[in-house]
Amino acid sequence: MRFMTANIFDSDIRDATVVTLYLLQSINERLRPKLVRELRPGTRVVSHVFNMGPEWPPEKKMVVERSPVFFWTIPEK
Repeated sequence: MRFMTANIFDSDIRDATVVTLYLLQSINERLRPKLVRELRPGTRVVSHVFNMGPEWPPEKKMVVERSPVFFWTIPEK
């Protein structure tokens, strides 16, 4: 496991197997193309509270202590 504190728009995320996010929905939506473009198929994306917008509905949603958690898997290209 490796935690990074960096500008995600400039970071090399290609080696990630799981990406966890706690960002505003507007930032998630801006980030979505980079995730789909750079992450390998099968990589998991988890977002606390905010989703990725209607263009990428989550595969699963859970509520943990009254907060939604959204789950996606990067699809095959």
